[in-house]
Amino acid sequence: MEIVPVTASGDKVQNRPLAEIGGKALWTKELDAWLIDGEIDFAVHSLKDVETIRPGEITIAAILPREDVRDVLVGAASIADLPPGAVIGTSAPRRAAQLLNARPDCRVVSFRGNVATRLAKLAAGEADATLLAAAGLKRLGQSAVGVALDAEHWLPAPAQGAIAIECRTHDAQTAALLAAIDHQPSRDAVMAERALLAALGGNCHSPIAVLTRAEGSELVMRAALFSPDGSVRVDGEARFAAGDVTAPASLAADLLFRAAPEISEHFTGA
Repeated sequence: MEIVPVTASGDKVQNRPLAEIGGKALWTKELDAWLIDGEIDFAVHSLKDVETIRPGEITIAAILPREDVRDVLVGAASIADLPPGAVIGTSAPRRAAQLLNARPDCRVVSFRGNVATRLAKLAAGEADATLLAAAGLKRLGQSAVGVALDAEHWLPAPAQGAIAIECRTHDAQTAALLAAIDHQPSRDAVMAERALLAALGGNCHSPIAVLTRAEGSELVMRAALFSPDGSVRVDGEARFAAGDVTAPASLAADLLFRAAPEISEHFTGA
């Protein structure tokens, strides 16, 4: 087996927010082209960064056991402990809106780059604190960095902590090999979250937070939508059988029905 490294466009352009330069496609377009052209047999992605609607030629063949879904706050012991008027570095609309909803006195500045780059910016004083994914820190051996936020109160991003492996839709041999490492409970949860995303019609400017947990044979999904400035929030919850993608769509419809215009204007599912 040969591993083919690639530097995604999302890593090449670091001085502008992703939403301004192509969104999540910047993390997948090179690998998508290689996969479709047969230059590689499968591609590995952080599923949080993969567009909801994928090319028909590509399928998600395996989802690995989901890692810690929580966000980590670096620079303070908790959101409440941030000093008045604190500057928070993040380029994620969901993190920015959620932070401003909880602490409207704070200010958000754009932080792009890998974990090391963002921690260096924090150390240089460009912000008082930043937010990172616990899963990413663990994979880098930096679990001791920062304080993990309770996911029940600080909802994570859809599919956060999940690694997906894609192959060509009609490559039955590769799909069969990858099926051996597919983790069904993780697939059930993250595909439900992606069904919610699809029904909402959100984009890179749309702050969406969701937590899905298993209770027996059912899933319990809690979701929140925000206005980009965090001033308005709407919450909802649904319980449904694993594998049911219609229930997340119904939850999306309910959220949009109850959402203020400051929220709904950022979604096309309305």
